[in-house]
Amino acid sequence: VQLVESGGRSVEVGGSLRLSCAASAPTPIAHCMAWFRQVPGREREGVAGLDTDDKTYYLDSIKGRFTISRDSAKNTFYLQMNNLKPEDTGMYYCALGLYYYCNTGDWKTGAVTTDFGRWGPGTQVTVS
Repeated sequence: VQLVESGGRSVEVGGSLRLSCAASAPTPIAHCMAWFRQVPGREREGVAGLDTDDKTYYLDSIKGRFTISRDSAKNTFYLQMNNLKPEDTGMYYCALGLYYYCNTGDWKTGAVTTDFGRWGPGTQVTVS
């Protein structure tokens, strides 16, 4: 399965974006799909996760502003981002991994495993 993100661009503070992650094939029956972001000089951090039980996981700093979702019929995952802040700037990656990866690490701080088997190339979000 290959992943490709889209939807990143420059946006003003307070604006909204919807990132998409298209999978080239149906995803495994049990999996964890996640969004990560990274800025130069810092480690990649987990932003949001969604498992096949529809349980969601979020970084504390984006709770109430971002929503992760899926459209299984389109093999596509989304990250709706509202009320964007300058600190949301970064390269955003979608990742597909084993089901239990969603329950590995600390989503509140973004310290989530990066052992996901599939990654997209990333899409840049700039908030200013």
